[in-house]
Amino acid sequence: MKKVRRRHFLMGSLATSAAVATIKRPLGQDGRSSAGFRPSSVSANSKMVLGMMGMGGRMRQLVNELSRRPDVEIACLCDVDGSKFERHLDTLDDAGRKEPDMTNDFRRMLDRKDIDGIVIATPNQWQALATIMSCQAGKDVYVEKPASHNAYETELMTKAARKYNRVVQAGFQNRSAPYVQNAIDYVRSGKLGKTHLVQVNELIRGGTNTAKGPTEKSPDYLDWDSWCGPAPKPDYSPGRWWFDNFDYTGGRILDDGVHQLDVARGLFGKDYPTSVTCSGGRYSFKDGHDTPDTMAATFEYDDMTLVIQGTLWANYMYKTPTPIRNGDSFPDWRFNATKVELLGTEAMMSFGRQGGGWQVHDLKRNMIASEYGRQTTAQHIENFIHCMQTRERPNADIEEAGRSTLLWHLANASFRAGGKKLIYDHKKVEFVGDPEASKFLRRQEYRKPWTLPTKI
Repeated sequence: MKKVRRRHFLMGSLATSAAVATIKRPLGQDGRSSAGFRPSSVSANSKMVLGMMGMGGRMRQLVNELSRRPDVEIACLCDVDGSKFERHLDTLDDAGRKEPDMTNDFRRMLDRKDIDGIVIATPNQWQALATIMSCQAGKDVYVEKPASHNAYETELMTKAARKYNRVVQAGFQNRSAPYVQNAIDYVRSGKLGKTHLVQVNELIRGGTNTAKGPTEKSPDYLDWDSWCGPAPKPDYSPGRWWFDNFDYTGGRILDDGVHQLDVARGLFGKDYPTSVTCSGGRYSFKDGHDTPDTMAATFEYDDMTLVIQGTLWANYMYKTPTPIRNGDSFPDWRFNATKVELLGTEAMMSFGRQGGGWQVHDLKRNMIASEYGRQTTAQHIENFIHCMQTRERPNADIEEAGRSTLLWHLANASFRAGGKKLIYDHKKVEFVGDPEASKFLRRQEYRKPWTLPTKI
C-alpha cells in the first residue's frame, strides 16, 4: 500500500500559492568547445543537489535515473500543475529517498543556495527562459530537447552558459552513446568515400487529431497563466492541442526528429547550412492547427545535401522497438521511422538513434561494418553530473546542441514563409534579404512578465 502523506492535499493549494509567494528575483533581470560524443569515465566524487522543473512524462525517466544515484539529492519538484507530483514522489519513495519540497514557482528553486542545478523538462515555450535564469542564478542546467522555442533563444542560452560559467547539458542522449562515437569515427575515416547526401526519417505513426475543444475554467490545481508563460494565454481548454501550435512548440515531427538531426550533424561533421527549403502541410489531420503533419526539408551545405522527411500518419513505419535498443539486433531499415542514412561514393551507412545501432554496405551491397547500440539516458545523466563536479563541457553542450536545434528552427521558418528557399546568415541569426522570413526565427512578443532578459 502506498503511503498517504501531505502531498494528497497539495493539489488544491499549489495554484493559489503563487499569489502569496515571496519572489526575490524579477523575471528578465540580470543575476549574478563543442563537446564530443563520448561518455564520462570519471567517478562522481561529491553530491549534487538538484531542482526539477516540469514534472510531465519525460521527467518520469529522469527522476527514475537520478533517484538511483548516491551522488544526487533531489531537493525540490516544480510544476504549475499540482496533479503531476504524485507519481514522482512514489518513485522517490520506492528508491528510499526523502520527500523533496514542492512548488509551482521555479524562481523559488533559483533563490535556494543549496541547489546546484536545475533539470528542465517543460514544454518548449519555457525551456530557454528557465535555462537563462538558472544560469544567472548560478545553477547548472540539464534541459530537455529541443531546448528552445526559436533560433534567437538558442543564441541567448549559449551566451548565458558562457558568461556565468555554467554547465548546460541538452537532452540529446545519443551524444553519450559509445556506438554513436564509433559510427562517427568510421565516417571520419573516409571509408564511405565522399558523403554528398544524408537522408533522415521522422515518419512517426500514431498521430492524433488535436482539435481544440470548448474552453472552460482551468482546474484549481493548475496555474494556467504560468503554464502559458512567455507564450500567448488563450482561454483554457484541456488536451494536448498546444503541441500542434507554433506559439508553444515547433510541431511533433521536428520536436522528435531533432534527435536524428543532431546525430546526422555529428556523423557528417558540419555546422551551419547555407540554405533551407521546407514544404508540406497539415493534410491528414484537419483540426485547424498550424504545424505540419507532412513535411520535407532540404538543407544545402557546400558539397552536401541533408534531407529530412516527416509524417504523423505513416502507421506502417515504426520507431526502433525497445528489445532492439537494448539487445543485439538491428531494425528493419525499410520500415524504420527514425533512421539516418549517409550515402557515400564508396558505401552507405544506415544508423538507428537511441540504441538502434548501425550498418555499412559497400557498392556490391555487402555489409562490411556494423555495431549494435544501447540506450544511454543513464550515461547522459552521468556525464552531466560529472561535468557539474569537474566544470568540463558536457557531451551535449548547449552551443553544439543548439546548432542541431537550429536546423529545426530553420525548417519551420521556411515552412511558415510559404516553402521558399532561404539563405541563412548564422552570424546575424537572420535570412539574407528576407526580413519577413527572419521574423520566424524569434518570438515577436513575449507575454509580460515572462520576457527574455535584454542583456545576458
